[in-house]
Amino acid sequence: MRLVKTCDAWPEQYDVYEGDRQVGYLRLRHGSFTVECPDCGGEEVYHAYTHGDGLFDSDEREFHLNMAQAAIGQWLARKAK
Repeated sequence: MRLVKTCDAWPEQYDVYEGDRQVGYLRLRHGSFTVECPDCGGEEVYHAYTHGDGLFDSDEREFHLNMAQAAIGQWLARKAK
């Protein structure tokens, strides 16, 4: 999966691609991190509250982005069946 940061802060936001196909949308705003598939307004597959308000604290970004990718992978596996 390839993450493309589309906004640095307030919100920190990413589009996620598998090849050329968008498979996820990640957004952190007001301390709430959501992952939707395959795009904004899609199925929420991960949600967490963070220390960072509109951007991750440096010690939590890697953890939550990894969790997001895992959740998207599970969503893709369910859709493939």
